Amino acid sequence: MTTRRTGLREQKKQATREALREAALRLALERGLENVRVDDIAEAAGVSPRTYNNYFSSREQAIVAAVTAEREARVAAAVAARPDVGLAEAVVEAIVEQYTDPGESHRDALLLITARPALREAFVETAGAVEHPLADVIARRLGDTDAHTPRVLAASVAAAIRVALHAWVQPSAATSGLVVLSGSLPDLLRAALSPLAPALDAAEQRAQQ
Repeated sequence: MTTRRTGLREQKKQATREALREAALRLALERGLENVRVDDIAEAAGVSPRTYNNYFSSREQAIVAAVTAEREARVAAAVAARPDVGLAEAVVEAIVEQYTDPGESHRDALLLITARPALREAFVETAGAVEHPLADVIARRLGDTDAHTPRVLAASVAAAIRVALHAWVQPSAATSGLVVLSGSLPDLLRAALSPLAPALDAAEQRAQQ
């Protein structure tokens, strides 16, 4: 019975989180970011502002979450689904796949995010969320290894993603602050992650020995 109650509680939390992030994005697209308050988002989702603050620390965080939701779990699952390739290749391909295909329904959201400095900052900071799920899947991949290696590797990957995203959304001075996305995001991700490939491969080779 306790397990069932816990499961229902988690389902309710997930539903509330989804309602808040979808309401935040919808209102921002309809009204513009400057015309959306946390109270508006909470009301649209049918919860109190206090409840909102239990899930998100800002409106920007909620809006970005509508685009990036569960992405860290999908990255970990994609790495786990590639047991027949090297760890470095599995990690890079999983990240490129999950970070560069937002889906048709989120294209307008990405335009909104890249046009606002606060949203760009929140978007870049989402890279940190991948660290713990990725560390877990790397640990499983490496097997009986030291506790620090998977965490260090995952933290380094998260930092590389942050560097690539930051470069991608930087505004061009020549366009008076209007964002011109800097080249191909897949290329930026691959370039940022490439210095980590030897470390990922070396950790896998040590584990196999």
